[in-house]
Amino acid sequence: MPSNEELIGPFPEGADPKEYDRLRRRVLWKMPTGLYLLGSRDGERRNLMACNLLTQVSTDPKLIGIAVEKEAFTLELIVAGRCFALALLAREDRALVRKFAKPAEHDAIAHTLEGVAYLDAKTTGAPIPAVALAYLDCTLERVVAFGSHCFVVGEVVDAGFLGDEDQEVLRMEDTRMSYGG
Repeated sequence: MPSNEELIGPFPEGADPKEYDRLRRRVLWKMPTGLYLLGSRDGERRNLMACNLLTQVSTDPKLIGIAVEKEAFTLELIVAGRCFALALLAREDRALVRKFAKPAEHDAIAHTLEGVAYLDAKTTGAPIPAVALAYLDCTLERVVAFGSHCFVVGEVVDAGFLGDEDQEVLRMEDTRMSYGG
C-alpha cells in the first residue's frame, strides 16, 4: 500500500486517504474491460505491451483510443512509427499477457517478441502476435496527454480474424492482474 504521500487525490472531506484509496481502487477494478496486446514499431524496433484501457471513439472514421503510460517504450515507438496494432486474444491465452508487462525482447531473425511469434501488419508493419484471435491495424491520428498517461488515437486501416471468430476474448477479470484505479 502506498504511503499518504503517494496516494492520489482528491479525497472526500473527512475521508481517511488510505481507506478511501482502497475503496476507489476496488470500484475502478470492477469496471469490465478487455485485456489486449498492443503492438508498436518504429523502423526495425518493435514491442508488444499488455493493455486494457481502450475504447472505440468514433465510427466515421473508425477510431480507437488507448491509454498508454507516458514513460512506456511502446508510446515512444507509436509516436515515432506513427502506427500501432491491437491484438485481441482468446481467453485461453491469459498467461501470455504476463510476458508483456515490460519491454519485450525482440529477435528479428526468429520474428519473435519475448519468444512469441509475430506477424507484421499488412498496412503499417506493426507486430501482431501470431496467436491473436483478431487484430486492428491503426495509423496514428493524435496523442493527448492526461496525467500519468497519454491517450493515443488511431484510425483503423485494416482488421481481421486470425482465429475462430466465435471464441471468447480475454478480459481483465480472467486473470489475477489488476491495473489502474
